[in-house]
Amino acid sequence: MSNLNTKYMGLELKNPLVVASCGLTKTLHGVQQAAEAGAGAIVLKSLFQEQIDAEIDELADQSQHSGHTEAYDYLHGFGQSFGPREYLQLVKDAKAAVSVPIIASVNCVTAERWTEYAGKLADAGADGLELNIGFLPNDPAISSVAVEERYLKILSAVRAKVKLPIALKVGPYISSFAHFAKQIGNDRMAGPPFTVGWCGPGESDQNVTWQGADALVLFNRFYRFDIDVDKRQISGGNPYSTSEELHVSLRWISLLAGRVACDLAATTGVHDGRDMIKQLLAGASVVQVCSTLYRNGLGQIGLILDQLQEWMQVHGFQSPEDFRGQLSQARSKDPRDYERVQYIKALVGIE
Repeated sequence: MSNLNTKYMGLELKNPLVVASCGLTKTLHGVQQAAEAGAGAIVLKSLFQEQIDAEIDELADQSQHSGHTEAYDYLHGFGQSFGPREYLQLVKDAKAAVSVPIIASVNCVTAERWTEYAGKLADAGADGLELNIGFLPNDPAISSVAVEERYLKILSAVRAKVKLPIALKVGPYISSFAHFAKQIGNDRMAGPPFTVGWCGPGESDQNVTWQGADALVLFNRFYRFDIDVDKRQISGGNPYSTSEELHVSLRWISLLAGRVACDLAATTGVHDGRDMIKQLLAGASVVQVCSTLYRNGLGQIGLILDQLQEWMQVHGFQSPEDFRGQLSQARSKDPRDYERVQYIKALVGIE
């Protein structure tokens, strides 16, 4: 049997399959089931920044002393301590119950208010932190530079609080994604200045050593938008991905592998062993699965790993490291195949 041991964000995993943040990982029982099914690591269901903010504000609104600044400040602090209590307990319980790495997740849109929770998650025992920056850049007043700046500010603010490995889960809606990924990694290129918000007295951004993300998770799958033409109203699309959605992350991982100073995790569209193998060949360190577990049950984890093992044995590979990134652009003899020439071939039949 092949050795599936994998490193991700500096963490030791027994295999490259990670259960993504979802409803299946919101309880201790769900975490235990995922671990027993063979997952290499587990990302807990996200703690939402909006939930935290709402609880803080609700406590203040209900207070009879809301007109007093000191009382509001006290309640504000209490809300910040109380809001994630159950989540912190889940982290502690999960760490005590299973041996695989537990990665906490925060779904956030700004660097304000919530960042102190990153330290609390570390204290609770989380092995890593996944920042799911889930905002859709749909405001025409916000420039592409401002969009990238928001990601950098959030990452910087959290880096100031914890020494945990950090993964950044992002959507594909960024105008120059390769440039963005380069900045997010630990080899940030020169770019527009931004205020990181944690410089010391008399210290400028230029004097701060940039510490980027340990991993990029590609890509965040926003819930699908649809319209019911009979009822003439907005409706939700299919909440689950299919293997046909693999191509977006597959292309970008193949383009970025070996060119950014962080690990790459593939998510959205990974449903079976062949999907996983494709992403590993492209250069992914790990794959994250979710929809396939809802559709097929947690037993799908073992099936995917068995398919990976069988393929490796057929092709003579002893470890994922033997073939990871083999089909990335950085290692290709014809890198044009990964870019526009592929589109032209498909369009006009050029051979």
